This record gives sequence, structure tokens and C-alpha cells, in this order.
Amino acid sequence: MKNKAITPRDEDFAKWYSDVVRAAHLADYSNVKGFMVIEPNGYAIWEMMQSILDAEFKRLGHQNVYMPVLIPESLLNKEAELIEGFAPEGAWVTRAGGKELEERMMFRPTSETLFSDYYASHLQSYRDLPLLYNQWANVIRWEKETKPFLRTREFLWQEGHTLHETEEEARKETLQMLDVYKKFFEEVLAIPVLTGRKTEKEKFAGAEETYTVESLMYNGFSLQSGTSHFFGQKFAKAYDIKFVNRENKLDYPWQTSWGVTTRMIGAVIMVHGDDNGLVLPPRLAPRQVVVVPIGKDEEVNAKANEVLAALKAAGIRAFADFSEKSPGFKFAEHEVNGIPVRIEIGKRDLDQGLITLARRDTREKINVPAGSDIVTEVNALMEQIQKNMFEVAKKRNAEKTYECTTLSEIEKIMSNNPGYVRACWCGDPACELKMKEIRGTKSRCIDETYKVKAGDKCVVCGKPAKYKVVWGVQY
Repeated sequence: MKNKAITPRDEDFAKWYSDVVRAAHLADYSNVKGFMVIEPNGYAIWEMMQSILDAEFKRLGHQNVYMPVLIPESLLNKEAELIEGFAPEGAWVTRAGGKELEERMMFRPTSETLFSDYYASHLQSYRDLPLLYNQWANVIRWEKETKPFLRTREFLWQEGHTLHETEEEARKETLQMLDVYKKFFEEVLAIPVLTGRKTEKEKFAGAEETYTVESLMYNGFSLQSGTSHFFGQKFAKAYDIKFVNRENKLDYPWQTSWGVTTRMIGAVIMVHGDDNGLVLPPRLAPRQVVVVPIGKDEEVNAKANEVLAALKAAGIRAFADFSEKSPGFKFAEHEVNGIPVRIEIGKRDLDQGLITLARRDTREKINVPAGSDIVTEVNALMEQIQKNMFEVAKKRNAEKTYECTTLSEIEKIMSNNPGYVRACWCGDPACELKMKEIRGTKSRCIDETYKVKAGDKCVVCGKPAKYKVVWGVQY
């Protein structure tokens, strides 16, 4: 039975998304316009994302730090390209303590300036390098249109900022962190992604090169889900970051930055959710299994407690629902919250020596012997669910990826059944802007695995192509 609180996904995708966010108690709107309240269910998902990524960052040698939330305007102005890129979204503090400030300060939209200023006064020798820092923080960007998790005026993220002795080391870091994100999306979030380099027009303000993680939502729209930037020595020179190199001469370090945000929660909703609510991959789910006893029979409750104890002892994130709610209400509630596995234990089934496992992804129910090794059964089922969710999304991506050679083909696709469009491009920003006229279509990344052949033409102007690009309608 469909959840009546949720608009059908194929009827109105935007309304469906908002309904799922609210029905699953992930976030709610705030009286502070454009800001969201992240509710316990949503924050628990963010905490899982944090813990998994943070462990990987630390395994690779990164350390966590924290920078101020405000940036003086004079500090921002040292890197003109950065301030120009973020000026339209800037939120400024001009008055504090009842007085006008001598210098206005921007709430951080990103922290390159703060890290660079810090590095300038702390880096001395090549022996200090590399500096591998990461920050878990909030940022403020004054977005015109907002939607929970996807685009809000305040969001949570991590931003890595590293300094290296050589260009080679910095480039290696940039691609290494891109690969960390790709593995996290595919192996934990069960979301297949594209990775590649952004065009000059779409790269991060102040970066020499930006690499992106792109994911495709159920409705065929693209979501930039993470980025990794190679800054070269641009910020080092702007902020006078120098060190004594191995030849005992002053030199500039090479810099990178990389980050993902609470937008990842939006991606999980839009890739995996259905008309009954949230669907969470087991490796991400804060609560992987719910045990639901049916009725008040003592034997049933005893079995539920036995199963729960076994699961928790094995490290499975399980809980039991002994509330007074009806079984149907409990089932619907745990489905909308995306719990990957539900274990139903009732008197009738127990009398037959059975308990029931229900999987959230397919809603299939499986009877297993009540005396079976429940830990083995559940672990095997969670691996099946994790794999199936990835394969379903991967198949959908393949079905929504197109090869096009004309604008009319692209316009038809983006108007009726959007997805990724792979098409050649001459490299001219004017052609990139022309593409945007088709439902806001933008370049997602350059397909650097494709070698442009003689005769390949730009899909917009017909001139010789320089790149094969993946295009998409973006959130």
C-alpha cells in the first residue's frame, strides 16, 4: 500500500522530494528564510557520512582543524577571482556590539582565504610539508532559491585544504581525493557517479583545475555531488605563502582543496527513494534493522529481545519497536524512514517455527526458520540490498545516457526524458552558453577517456571539436 502522505514520484518529482524530506523527518523549514532545521533522522545520516569519510581522511594522513566563521573583506580581496565568484552570494556583517565595524566581514562561503592566511604565517620549511588539513564546518551562501539539502543558505560540509612541496604531489592529492569521493558514493551510498574535469567556465573560482563527482537523479537531472580542486600556486602567491626549499631558496607551495556537503543526503533521497519514502543503503543507514514484535505475547517479546541482542552483539545497528502502535503503522513508519531490513515476529509464524525478514528496497518478504543464525541471515540480506540498490541506479543511468550529434536531438531528450548527454564541443564558452538555452543544460564534466577524432564536430556550432563533454540539466 502506498504512503498517502507522499505525492507519487512520477506525478510531481519536486513535490515528492519535499514530501519525503518531511515524512521521514529529515529536515524542516525554518522561520529564518532559506535556512533549514536538520532533524534527528537527517542529522544521523550526516553523522554516518562524517564518520566514514573522516576515518578515511585520517587514514590518508589528514588532520582536522577549525577556522573562523567570518572573513575580513581585505583578506578576501587578496584573491580577486575568488571574491568575484562569491560576491553575489555573500552575507556581510557590518555592525556588532552596537557599533559599525571598521571593516565589514563576510560569513565564510568557503575557507581558502582563511587557510591561506594561516599557512602564510606558519609554513617555514619544506620539512613542514605536506600540510594535510580538513575542516568540518558550516558555510553561508545567500542562495536565491532554496530546497532542503540541495540548496540552502546555510549548509554543512567538509573542506580539505592541503599544501605540497611539488606540483606532482598536489596533483596526486587532487585526484586521490576525487577517488575517495567516488568510492564513498559507489560503495557506501550505492550511487554510481561520473568523475572528470570541469570546463573553464564551470570550474571553481580561483582554481586552475576543478574535478567533479556527478550523480544522476531518478528524474534524469544531474547533481554536482563533490569537487576536488587543484589551485597550483595561485593562492600561495596571492597570500604570500612561502617556504625554504631543498636548495635553501624561498619557494611557493602547491595547493589543493576538496569537499562534499549535506547535499549528499539529497542525492540519496532522489536516487533511491520511492513512493513509500526514504530508502537507505545498509552501509549508510544509522539504523540498519528494526525488530517488530506483533502483538503482546510473551513468547513473541522474548524472541524479539533475543534477536535484537544477537544483532547488536554482532555490531549490526539494530533496534526494536515495542511501542503501542499497530503493526501496519509501525511497518509504514519504518518504511518511510528507510530502514533497510525489518524483522517481523508474530505468534502465528513462531508457532510454525518462522520469522519474517522484509527488505526495504524491493519490499519483498522472506520467511526464515526461527532457529536460524539471524546474524548470518541479516548480514547476507544487507549485502544483497546494498548491491541491488547500486545495480538498479547503474541500470537507470545507462538508460538515461545518450550520444548526440545535433542540438535538436539534445533539445528533444532534455525536454522529454532528461539524462546525461555525451556530445562533442569546440571549447568556445559561447557554445557552452548556447547549450544553456536548452532547459538550463550545462556541462557536467569533460570526458577525458574519449580521444577526439578527425571529423568530430561541435554539437553547437559545427566547428572541429576539442572535447567530448557530458551535459545535463542540473539542480
